Amino acid sequence: MKFTESMLRDYVQSSLSAEAIADLLTMTGFELEEITEVEGEKVLDINIMANRGDGASVLGMAREVLAKDSNAKPTDLYLRATERFPASDAGNRDIWAKTSVAVETPNCTRYACRVFEGLSNGDAPGWIQERLRKVGQRPISLLVDLTNYVMLETGQPLHAFDLDKLAGERIVVRQAEKGEKLTTLDGTEHELQPSQMMICDASRPVAVAGVMGGEDTEVGATTTRCLLESAHFVNTSVRATRKALGLFTEASYRFERHVDPEGVVAALNRFAELLYEATGNRPIGGVLDVYPIKPELSTLKVRVSKASALLGMPVSFDEAREALKRLGYVISGQDGETLTIVPPTWRIDIQREEDLVEEIGRVVGYEKIPEALPIGSTPLGGAHGFELLVDTVREQLLRSGLDQTISHSLRDVHPLDAPTERVMVRNPHAPEMAYLRNSMLPSLCDAAIRNGGNNLHLFEIGRAHAAGSEETLLGILSVGAFEGPSWSPRDTTQADFFSLKGIVEAVARALRICLELKRGTMDPRFHPTRQARVFLGGVEVGVFGQIHPERADETDLPASAVLGEINLSQVPLKQDAQINLRSVSRNPAARRDIAILIDKKVPYSELEAAIVSAGGSELEKHWLFDIYDGQGVPDGQHSLAIALQFRKVGSNFTDEEANALRDQIIGALTALGGKLR
Repeated sequence: MKFTESMLRDYVQSSLSAEAIADLLTMTGFELEEITEVEGEKVLDINIMANRGDGASVLGMAREVLAKDSNAKPTDLYLRATERFPASDAGNRDIWAKTSVAVETPNCTRYACRVFEGLSNGDAPGWIQERLRKVGQRPISLLVDLTNYVMLETGQPLHAFDLDKLAGERIVVRQAEKGEKLTTLDGTEHELQPSQMMICDASRPVAVAGVMGGEDTEVGATTTRCLLESAHFVNTSVRATRKALGLFTEASYRFERHVDPEGVVAALNRFAELLYEATGNRPIGGVLDVYPIKPELSTLKVRVSKASALLGMPVSFDEAREALKRLGYVISGQDGETLTIVPPTWRIDIQREEDLVEEIGRVVGYEKIPEALPIGSTPLGGAHGFELLVDTVREQLLRSGLDQTISHSLRDVHPLDAPTERVMVRNPHAPEMAYLRNSMLPSLCDAAIRNGGNNLHLFEIGRAHAAGSEETLLGILSVGAFEGPSWSPRDTTQADFFSLKGIVEAVARALRICLELKRGTMDPRFHPTRQARVFLGGVEVGVFGQIHPERADETDLPASAVLGEINLSQVPLKQDAQINLRSVSRNPAARRDIAILIDKKVPYSELEAAIVSAGGSELEKHWLFDIYDGQGVPDGQHSLAIALQFRKVGSNFTDEEANALRDQIIGALTALGGKLR
């Protein structure tokens, strides 16, 4: 919204400079884009928000200045504008004999017009042309320039029709009929649609309502009779039509932001004043005003204590009342604490008490809010709770070299479905989408088959459904080599039960939850002797292992494929392990290797727990580096070669100390039935 400094001072007397006025408007919520000097006068360019159509006028800017600056005074022009530019011929009906208006669409809530005869459409007065040029508008003719100038002053768009070019000398506001066409003032022909509102004469569309006039009825040098339109249109209708036709005008800019329906006739009267001053020509007596839908004014209440609390500064009852009165609000009731308010017709965006608090704050002054440190609790940022758990699992799996897949929750039955009841959709679109999934493994299987069925390592996190329940599951499928072709012949690592076990252990470490694995022989999807039940934080949450040979044949997956599924909804959110930090020892480590002969039925997890317990804090790490069950080993047993690494802080291990700690660990393994080889 551009306006000259002189236009604003026509409406308000203020000792403030243009720069100070710009700062004042910025503090009321109208941000200054720039101040330029054109032909020796300063021009202000103010950014108008989408909900503040009242600001797209000099009158609106003057209202803001008068509300904010207690030293500013309204001019006579401003006072007449607030009285809607009263006209002496208000009760005259001569115009009814010259034209008629019919409104046939709810998208037009008010349509008014005046008729002028005996015109000579020459040039506008020099001062009007000068002000239009300064704000970037090209002077055209008396009638056109006056409509543009009144729009800048009041915010109400006007349009002048050549009355002699209107069929039947009448106006009909209606929706377009399919197939109708209109050539607008820019020379473009448009094919119209029924969703678009048009201004028509007795036979055809003559203007796009709220956007642009038609070429056939525009005023020109030969115009002697003029019908001047002023109307109120529903803003959403204007916006939709403007976008569909690819047009943008100063009028549509204002209609889309809402114009004051009570200012429709006032703009006609202001035009008549300026025309009389310029030419001495008066309109045909009266205004033809069709007002089928009047605005419904809501009554709101605002508590001064609520305003003070929300603004963070004390606001007195008198300050709040005066601030709202200056902005044009009607005070319909007051009790020393609560104000009962009726918003003005140009502020349809005022809907609740908080809106009124904002209005009070704008006028009293946001700059008066005292500086203070934040109080209260600071909420936890980022993901937390279950969402953090899922994010942690996803990140760890990606670090482990797996790729994430995402699939649809509707599918058909599948050999890798969980052994629970399937939930069928009432009205499935297709047989292959007839059931809600109860497992992630079928989708992972399909993704693997589509991508060759080998050398793939996939996971998916999603919702799965059983009868009466819905939970978040993690599914993993790993098959084939972990790396692509390499020059090194040693890069032959293949996915197996133990590689998947390592991935599950990595997930548990990332969650800082104690992992426990137990033998599993219950799930028919997995090999009966190569599956394990997963416990996290003492709760059984899933299973993993090698695919059952029969399921491999049914799905075309390799028999070496390993699968896993964990119910993340059952994983405890409380982390069992705390992060303990300690200094890195500068002393060398002492290593001892042992070979234990033990029954194959004893899980290695029990051996590992015994080693950790017996080794204490000086056992830095341990690892299994060989398994032997050949010649010399009794049937049903195997030999496990385990490396033990000890380290102390501040001193070195002696051979005697390292051997003693080794023997202590051997004793713990002997208690489980092991025997040192």
